[in-house]
Amino acid sequence: MRYFEARKGRVEIIPMIDIMLFLLVFFIMITLRMIPASGIASRLPTSSSAQTLPKTPLVVELRGDGTLWFRGKAVTLAQLQRRLAQGDPRHTRIILAGAANVTLQRLVAVMDACRRAGITRMGIATRTERP
Repeated sequence: MRYFEARKGRVEIIPMIDIMLFLLVFFIMITLRMIPASGIASRLPTSSSAQTLPKTPLVVELRGDGTLWFRGKAVTLAQLQRRLAQGDPRHTRIILAGAANVTLQRLVAVMDACRRAGITRMGIATRTERP
């Protein structure tokens, strides 16, 4: 009589969980690519050797009137240093986007604040020269 006993069916949920996690990661990655990088229009200096960066790092903007902007807010050098030190300085990349009339002294002061926060990967935003 054992031959005719009905076996209970099992529902395997582990493969379903794997598929759901894969779909979740897929949709998160697609959503992150759909969000555009926002910025503020400014007159950047030009360079004939400007390159496109593969990953969007944090942008520190030095405006022509002497103000310093980070993540959409005006900050001082001390505030910038504190905010940058809160993250992981070893893996953080900063782009310094300055107006064409920003002094070299102001740029160096911002770079010093970034270095004091522990950030060593910095770049300067430029526009490509048009012939």
